[in-house]
Amino acid sequence: MGCSDIDYSSFPARIALIDGNNFYVSCERVFNPKLEGKPVVVLSNNDGCVVARSNEVKALGVKMGVPWHQLKDLARQHHILAFSSNYALYGDMSQRMMSVIGQFGPDTEAYSIDECFLDLSGFQHLNLVDYGHALRKRVRQWLGLPVCVGIGPSKTLAKLSNHIGKKRLEYNGVFDLARLSPAEASRLFAEIEVSEVWGVGRQLTRCLAEQGISTVADLRAADPMQIKRAYSVVLARTVRELRGEACIEMEEVAPDKQQIMCSRGFGVLIGSEWELGEAISTYVARAAEKLRAQQSLAGALQVFIQTNPFRTQDAQYSRGVTMPLANPSNDTLVLTQAALAGLRYLYKPGFAYHKAGVMLVDLVPTKLHQGSLFEDEATLLRRRKLMATLDHINAKMGKGTLKLASAGTAPVWTMRQDRCSPRYTTRWVDVPIVW
Repeated sequence: MGCSDIDYSSFPARIALIDGNNFYVSCERVFNPKLEGKPVVVLSNNDGCVVARSNEVKALGVKMGVPWHQLKDLARQHHILAFSSNYALYGDMSQRMMSVIGQFGPDTEAYSIDECFLDLSGFQHLNLVDYGHALRKRVRQWLGLPVCVGIGPSKTLAKLSNHIGKKRLEYNGVFDLARLSPAEASRLFAEIEVSEVWGVGRQLTRCLAEQGISTVADLRAADPMQIKRAYSVVLARTVRELRGEACIEMEEVAPDKQQIMCSRGFGVLIGSEWELGEAISTYVARAAEKLRAQQSLAGALQVFIQTNPFRTQDAQYSRGVTMPLANPSNDTLVLTQAALAGLRYLYKPGFAYHKAGVMLVDLVPTKLHQGSLFEDEATLLRRRKLMATLDHINAKMGKGTLKLASAGTAPVWTMRQDRCSPRYTTRWVDVPIVW
């Protein structure tokens, strides 16, 4: 079978990719219907850059990642409304969306906060376009969130089908690749740029263009072995996926992270070591909580601090250090002690610091940890119970309810969120009131 006559309906697998449209903006609109039809953006940490745009803002030519201060004139002219990132709201709405999607099939995989794969293999006796519309309708009716559904015999084709369903109005938000004839699929792929393929970024797009590969049809027609030799095994696998071969399996449980990082830009510039220490301690606590949740231990941690490179009028300083641990650990106290020792080594007075962060590395599963001759088992057991209690209380009463004294009680460096909406679904005082 040539690449120009692939019948996608002949493959046994059926994978759907459900994607929330302009997800952050849509979450804001659920609880504030007055935002419907208006240009809306959501900003990154410290209200820095645009990370989500409504269709009305996209129509104005605003690109993702543009600094908000550069849009002030355009915002006044077109009445663009800006919101700070409300991660508590978006995360909760994401969990609700994944729960609703899970009602439509036994196997799901949350790929990101607004994307979910759904295995529909064995559902071919149904009209999958109608099934996709039913899913779309339920998510909209139950949660108020608009989604698009793309269906294909592989994950890569499901992602591509989602793009087609979203961008081409004639499909009304649901597209099943198997409904096209081989000739229709070939013509459609010849109209789509290769940059729309999952995993093909800007640099790879440029490299492929130099080899005459500029559309999805071109990449699908490429020889996988030549692609493997010239680029990578991953891109060769993508070519096979575009041909309908399911090479990327569904993952019911997300794989453990190989690194865990927590970093933030500060709401204000800070200069003292103790203020940096408060931030570092806070970030270590968050990273350690995630480390324990995936039942891993860290063999080392990295600490970094930096000034704001965009403030050219200020003296610049940026440096990091790796702190190895005597024994792998997920104990917040042990990790914080190592991180603060790293900060003491890095810190230099006289600079206005803008950002700091920690990254836990050399992660190993807890069950594979080999004990040390010099570790006291009784002390380790007490500390494990202490960390379990810490996590339980913070999970029940809210993050940061219990924390180390080194994290401070009233930090001045916290993230700026001057435009943040209420946490409608996760905080009692913010629950919407119906009149």
